[in-house]
Amino acid sequence: MTGSRKAAWIIGAIVAFDLLFLALPTLVVLVASFTPGTIITFPPPGFSLRWYGNLLQARDFADALWRSLQVGLVCTALSLPAGTLAALALARFRLRFATGLQIYLLLPFTIPLVVSGVGLMLVFGRLGWLGAVWPVGVAACVINLPFMIWAVAASVNHLDPDLENAAANCGAPPVHSFFTVTLPAVAPGILTGALIMFILAINEFLVSLMLTDARTVTLPVLVYNAIRSIITPDLAAVSVVYVILAVAAIWLLDRLVGLDIFLKSKQG
Repeated sequence: MTGSRKAAWIIGAIVAFDLLFLALPTLVVLVASFTPGTIITFPPPGFSLRWYGNLLQARDFADALWRSLQVGLVCTALSLPAGTLAALALARFRLRFATGLQIYLLLPFTIPLVVSGVGLMLVFGRLGWLGAVWPVGVAACVINLPFMIWAVAASVNHLDPDLENAAANCGAPPVHSFFTVTLPAVAPGILTGALIMFILAINEFLVSLMLTDARTVTLPVLVYNAIRSIITPDLAAVSVVYVILAVAAIWLLDRLVGLDIFLKSKQG
């Protein structure tokens, strides 16, 4: 075996191990969710869809799932204009304090989530907004907005400025040019960011824990409250539902715009 082939085998083995290591927790939860007993076990002693049937009949699960979806919708609706305009401004215009603005927009990544959660809890409490679902969506938008900016910026960086110049030369006003030329050209990045923001929002736990109460718990908070006593197979079934939602979003993202849009935004 030559040195290059040996190196290829070693790299391939490392990649295979990493893929297996990353997928193993999900596979364990998936298999354990089909256990027929009342205690979660792996491997399960049999096969049953009992716990998925229980989820369909669980009112608290349905309510918590609906609240999480509401959080995702609010987060996505807010991030669309905010992230799109911020990405366009940073990528296409020479702003006086561009570096400072970029650092400011990245602050949610540098500040621990617990600090962000406490700060948002104090602000929303002062305004009397605690106890509702939509403030959780606002908080999810604030802490995850850089993902939206990155996704849109990737499309903006590949936008040919001559298209906008041609529209201006044809007499199109700036607003008309924006909606007919710029916005359609960066639509793949916008759609990518919107799907990512939606998934991040419905999975947000720590900030949701601080902003919700017993009447407005989201699904991640409901799962957390449940595992504090005992881990039952229905929680594994809930986890599988989350995995299905994430896989569906990734599949939709790949079918509509391609995963390379987001990967390029991360590289940039």
